[in-house]
Amino acid sequence: MDSSNRIYYRSLWSCSPSKWGYLSFTCLYLLLLIVMIGATQEKTQTVEFDVRPGGMVHSFSHNMGEHRCSFTYASQGGTNEQWQMSVGLSEDEGLFSCSVWRPQGKSYLFFTQFKAEVTGAKIEYASAYSQAAIGGTRDVPLKNEEYIIGDTTVTHREGKFRSELSKLTVIARTRHDEL
Repeated sequence: MDSSNRIYYRSLWSCSPSKWGYLSFTCLYLLLLIVMIGATQEKTQTVEFDVRPGGMVHSFSHNMGEHRCSFTYASQGGTNEQWQMSVGLSEDEGLFSCSVWRPQGKSYLFFTQFKAEVTGAKIEYASAYSQAAIGGTRDVPLKNEEYIIGDTTVTHREGKFRSELSKLTVIARTRHDEL
């Protein structure tokens, strides 16, 4: 449980049943907020995986319902790095998001290729970064010429990609909205 949830639970504790004879608006609000936080967390999942060097092509995928995010790569140098993949659905389930990143910010691996792919959705926005934000630093985006955004994939651009990757973000529309 993160610290913000502990604050809400601690506040709710002060709304103990002995004080519920006059169930205050604050107690109801806090209870509703906790329920909403729980519902929101079910629409986002984060999993850890290892990015392994050695030059071989590896892939990691995670599903959320009928939607899937896959990260395929080959890298050289160093040792395994722990990365994370987070997938989520908007409240109306119209958007599917996928982020893949190294929580320590900068990867020290030399990527020879990468591809992020979503199924069950069409990419609306995507971005790739050579460094992910941590502490007081900011995300450092790759140049647009280093990667290609397609309908369902984001891939390195052969001859232009400078082999640095620490984060990928994809937002995709899950269904076609009729006018």
